[in-house]
Amino acid sequence: MARLFGTDGVRGVANEELTPLMAMQLGQAGAYVLTKETQHKPTIMVGCDTRISGDMLANALMAGACSVGANAVYVGVIPTPAVAYLTKKYKVDAGVVISASHNPVEFNGIKFFNSEGYKLPDELEDEIEALIKSNMAGVKFPTGSGVGKIKYRTDAREEYINHAVQSVPVDLSNMKIVVDCAEGASYYTSIEAIKDLGGQVIAIHNNPDGTNINANCGSTHMEELQARVVYEKAHVGLAFDGDADRLLAVDENGKVVDGDQIMAIVGNHMRAHGKLKNDTIVATVMSNLGFYLMAKEQGLTIEQTKVGDRYVLERMKEIDASLGGEQSGHVIFLEENTTGDGLLSALHLLQVMVETKKPLSELASIMNVLPQALVNARVPNHKKENYMDYPEIAEAIARLEKKFAGEGRVLIRPSGTEPKVRVMIEGKDQQVIEEEAKKLAELIQNTML
Repeated sequence: MARLFGTDGVRGVANEELTPLMAMQLGQAGAYVLTKETQHKPTIMVGCDTRISGDMLANALMAGACSVGANAVYVGVIPTPAVAYLTKKYKVDAGVVISASHNPVEFNGIKFFNSEGYKLPDELEDEIEALIKSNMAGVKFPTGSGVGKIKYRTDAREEYINHAVQSVPVDLSNMKIVVDCAEGASYYTSIEAIKDLGGQVIAIHNNPDGTNINANCGSTHMEELQARVVYEKAHVGLAFDGDADRLLAVDENGKVVDGDQIMAIVGNHMRAHGKLKNDTIVATVMSNLGFYLMAKEQGLTIEQTKVGDRYVLERMKEIDASLGGEQSGHVIFLEENTTGDGLLSALHLLQVMVETKKPLSELASIMNVLPQALVNARVPNHKKENYMDYPEIAEAIARLEKKFAGEGRVLIRPSGTEPKVRVMIEGKDQQVIEEEAKKLAELIQNTML
């Protein structure tokens, strides 16, 4: 059986792969493993994004937690970074987010945070998984007053907004900002925070109905935001994903500014103000080659990790870095939160624009983005890690690596959250790399079916 946990919790189609039974078992095992050292009745905070299956899975999970004697606090629809922050602030024993991030509505996911607001290391996830597979062997289920209870809170999101605004108290009174909420968890928090700071907000895709999350909007579908920024003559556009832990931006000309560029802009500004620890940014192997060239020119150090914001975070903690993230828009400001935070990223980016009085297009020119082609090969989930076991695929990859050596690179990796193998090629000619990436992805898909 494949590992239950991926790079970002447990994911699957809700009510098919990720069932209420599975959610209940994760609630039981997760609550037990994460709180077994406590000498008091433990409490777990639970939040979700806007997808329709959120309540079903959240309630099943909380029932599981209560069945092993833990209490639950349900904070409802709220960004993932808000749960991370509030778990630590309220000193509860663990946090859980029910979300499938940028994925379509039929998917959902369950991810855990420890009492400090950090995602779990592999060893703890393995312990939770082993307990589920053993059918909770050795766990005593309480009765009577030993059973947990659920408390419902609707005010928690205001605490998160206040934290963001106090962390980056920038005056946005002269800024016109288009905000795409992806019909997701940021539909309230991001709008209110920017308004609190005086910004003129034009909100789009901020009317979630449970079924429209990420549907042709948000950070995975930028076209409407790009057009709207130009039409409104806005200073900037901000695009969140479904659970608001990532951010991409659009400059005043309608051009996308990705996570690498955001880190370059904010990182250099932090360094200039003595706030970038050791002049270092932590990034992944997926970051654009232009990002590394920018760092070399600016005298910054880039620490490289494998893909996944959890690995970025682990490295940041190891070396005491203050900034890290991914090209996809997960950016971590470790002195302000313990996970990728779209709202903090937005406010830091806006702060640079206000303090430098420069348009985003000019700020983004600090790095030259080399052409990249990213094509997904859809493969059976249980096979995705084994693509190199197929000789024809291994040979094709070796051929491409030789072809692009010295003036680009080839990066193949299985998705941590979806049944896909991602093919990324970087080079000088967009048409050539797109053709090669498409051919390789088709080969992988057809070979591994």
